[in-house]
Amino acid sequence: MSEWTRERVLALVHEFTTSESLRRHMLAVEIAMRAMAVRYGEDPEAWGMVGLVHDYDYERYPNADHAADQGHPAEGVRHLRSLGFPEPWCRAVLGHANYTGVPRDTPLARALFAVDELSGFLTACALVRPSKSLADVKVSSVKKKLKDKAFARGVNREDVRIGADELDVPLDELVEMVRDALVPHETVLGLSGV
Repeated sequence: MSEWTRERVLALVHEFTTSESLRRHMLAVEIAMRAMAVRYGEDPEAWGMVGLVHDYDYERYPNADHAADQGHPAEGVRHLRSLGFPEPWCRAVLGHANYTGVPRDTPLARALFAVDELSGFLTACALVRPSKSLADVKVSSVKKKLKDKAFARGVNREDVRIGADELDVPLDELVEMVRDALVPHETVLGLSGV
């Protein structure tokens, strides 16, 4: 077993990230990744840690130009490698950003890419509900909001679709699975009327 633990990854996230909303996003991706691991018969702890750390360097190393080898996620992965983070995990983190050119050639990498943008989009969908609860977010309304370019502009809709395609999972099913994984954790994600 790896020397990496969730506590160690969480400490790294807190060391590098001050934004509460970004921390919550990483927690949401962690939760979604744990659910994906169960679905694919993989290790939820390992997949969860990859989801938790995937954007830890986003604040410290912004990458507006989408440089493949500079800024987020390249700088963060260099640091992770120096700490002995497992190489398949590093490649998954690199692969979640299309501009790195790192192929998503493992189930772990494909799952991370698929749930990253979708987790953020689902959170946005919940926040506009009167209840602020994911439990009240219907798959059909998520799909409708995906077509509304003015809603949650920062979410790359094409990445959401590509993520489902790469997993060979219908978009409806992926939305439902991620939403259902997040619902029990709404309070920690800042949802459900909080």
